[in-house]
Amino acid sequence: MRANKTVSQADLDTAEANFKQATAQVDNVRAAIAKKTIRAPFAGQLGIRQVNLGQIVDQGTPLVTLQTIDPIYVDFSLPQKRYAILKSGTDIRVTTDAAPDEHFMGKIIAVNPEIDQMTRSVRVRATLTNKEELLRPGMFANVVVLLPEVQEVLAIPATAVLYAPYGDTVFVIDEIEDEKSGDKQLLLRQQVVRLGSAKGDFVAVETGLKEGESVVTSGVFKLRPKMAVVVDNSLAPEAKTEPSPANE
Repeated sequence: MRANKTVSQADLDTAEANFKQATAQVDNVRAAIAKKTIRAPFAGQLGIRQVNLGQIVDQGTPLVTLQTIDPIYVDFSLPQKRYAILKSGTDIRVTTDAAPDEHFMGKIIAVNPEIDQMTRSVRVRATLTNKEELLRPGMFANVVVLLPEVQEVLAIPATAVLYAPYGDTVFVIDEIEDEKSGDKQLLLRQQVVRLGSAKGDFVAVETGLKEGESVVTSGVFKLRPKMAVVVDNSLAPEAKTEPSPANE
């Protein structure tokens, strides 16, 4: 039409501008339609929908819940004094009244690094296999943390140890009979020990002591080997595995 000069150049320019504008509007509509397609961010089971077909919804309106069933997560809390034993990979056992004859095994996958200031507890998360789908989100459950088998150790108050660069020692109390008089007296023997882990006011002894041996628990820096002593347990300091601050 422009070649036949049936329309002016101005009309042609206007028509081309209107075409480009209409094309842009179509693209905008297509993009908006694409955004209205709901896609699940992960695999799971849908709950009851909260909107009806044809209902107009605003941005942020909940449409339906989506839950992961297998594996499933369990969140629980433990007192802060148990924080040291909590590690990722530790086994747990879960029971619930919804399946009273079942035991569900899982592992800790995360421990919150922050202690709740109100409850003085630490939040823990574990994951469980749930192939039969007996567990459901929102259920209450009982959780047992399965700690490694505790090895029995010989422990003494830390105040009984004389710490030194050349080796740690304790003073063992031996009952010795005098060869001449036959009288018995208590003499000290300085014994080198190898220490293990400490807990509270106690420290484990790996080697150097035998079960049943008596050691001095206070004032060890004043003692010398073969010194005669008298046992007075009323002066022994009170040792605890979990001592409390002095102001409590």
